[in-house]
Amino acid sequence: MIRIVNLVKRHGSVVVLDGVSLDVRPGEVVTLIGPSGGGKSTLLRCVNGLERFQQGEIIVDDLRLSHTPSGDKLRRLRQRVGMVFQQFHLFPHMTALENVMSGLRIVLGYSREQAELPARELLDRVGLGDKLHTRPESLSGGQQQRVAIARALAVRPEAILFDEPTSALDPRMASEVLKVISDLAASGQTMIVVTHAMGFARRVSNTIHVMSGGRVVESGPPEKIFDAPEQEVTKRFLANSDVN
Repeated sequence: MIRIVNLVKRHGSVVVLDGVSLDVRPGEVVTLIGPSGGGKSTLLRCVNGLERFQQGEIIVDDLRLSHTPSGDKLRRLRQRVGMVFQQFHLFPHMTALENVMSGLRIVLGYSREQAELPARELLDRVGLGDKLHTRPESLSGGQQQRVAIARALAVRPEAILFDEPTSALDPRMASEVLKVISDLAASGQTMIVVTHAMGFARRVSNTIHVMSGGRVVESGPPEKIFDAPEQEVTKRFLANSDVN
């Protein structure tokens, strides 16, 4: 469903992504792990068209994204691929319901009346049916992130990208968000997840890619990566991580 081919991204003379290639099949949960600064978040932002790259190609079904995408191609890409960030990026002047409705209204052109019912259903799905009319400032961090997930789901994306969705949360709030993402994984939602929650990665991933220095240094199913890693960078990273 998503194919990344020899992606190269530079910031000036610094190579951030150095020939990254990987595939994501429909319904698969692909997790990116590895040391900070390895290029994981940058890769996600390239897949969603938020950052330009210098070489390579990203293919989402039949949509091919090169280093000079048109505005129309980016619009179509973002209808297919949603993204949830470390910070929640909710509209502070809108209620939870209005935030979720915004995706339907802006991206799909729904009227307010058309958007309200599916938005309510999505907030129910993430356990916030009782917070419809609450603004972000009155929600916990975990609740805000769940609103952000509902907003990403609203446009019915073929895939969702999660960029360290629990990094700004305390353990209790993080567990709430990880449960929602685990439920999405069980439902067959295609996802690419950047995370430092190793226990979560072990439980939900179909494939794990270890990134370091802008490259994929090791790939495989969770049991291979966690129980029999081959590369020294993977072994060092896991030795310094809580893998439970």
